[in-house]
Amino acid sequence: MMNYLPEHSSRPPEGRGAAPAPPAVLAEDLTVVRGTRTVLRGLGLTVPRGGITGLLGPSGCGKTTLMRAIVGTQAKVTGTLDVLGRPAGHPALRTRIGYVTQAPSVFDDLTVRQNLDHFAEILRPGRAASAHRREDVGRAIADVDLTTHADSLAGHLSGGQRSRVSLAVALLGAPELLVLDEPTVGLDPVLRRDLWTLFHSLAADRGATLLVSSHVMDEAERCHRLLLMREGEVLADDTPDALRTRTGSDTVEEAFLHLVDEAKEQAPPRTKETTR
Repeated sequence: MMNYLPEHSSRPPEGRGAAPAPPAVLAEDLTVVRGTRTVLRGLGLTVPRGGITGLLGPSGCGKTTLMRAIVGTQAKVTGTLDVLGRPAGHPALRTRIGYVTQAPSVFDDLTVRQNLDHFAEILRPGRAASAHRREDVGRAIADVDLTTHADSLAGHLSGGQRSRVSLAVALLGAPELLVLDEPTVGLDPVLRRDLWTLFHSLAADRGATLLVSSHVMDEAERCHRLLLMREGEVLADDTPDALRTRTGSDTVEEAFLHLVDEAKEQAPPRTKETTR
């Protein structure tokens, strides 16, 4: 895939200006209720600009619901949720955010290039933008290492390749914020490594902000900052180093388990709810 780069540290990229930029995402008392179930419980969190924030926790803890709220596709959201300085879901954010869902969002009867041409036309309609679109499409295909499959039907690709087509679509237009819902699930170790190399390049070289969800704790070590979730709540919002130090743990996974046990001791029992 991409050329392999040395492992990145968990230190976020340094800002170029003297004044710190406002966070890419700011949530206060963020709550989502579905029927009688509270899926997100009064969350307060920040996602800094220009780095990779990992959203980690077991399946069913509310990660996908939080991501939907951030990109503006989640109903019945209360509290404050600002994204890139605008309320979540604001029309002005549509071209500034790239979103990759867990299931590949591609047309199986189109080739890889045709898929990207279609979405690029939606993003930048009109003939005047055609040359820029071609360049943008070519770069996105190369970013996800699908150049040799550009003229293959998406329906003939493997599951991992189709997921990379979805990622390429999200990269169109160089969005400021990329929201990636478990983008490495089902990929082999080499592809996972290379995608994380791409993620770091997008943050360091292009200034993008990435929010990447996962339930695989070893991916936490690749992030600049972490949001650890469990049962619709944020257990921690900090750097990997700070979380390990705070809990006296050697790994982020151990730190997460420590925080889970701590939360169980402090919280009163409640009926278990399934979130997503």
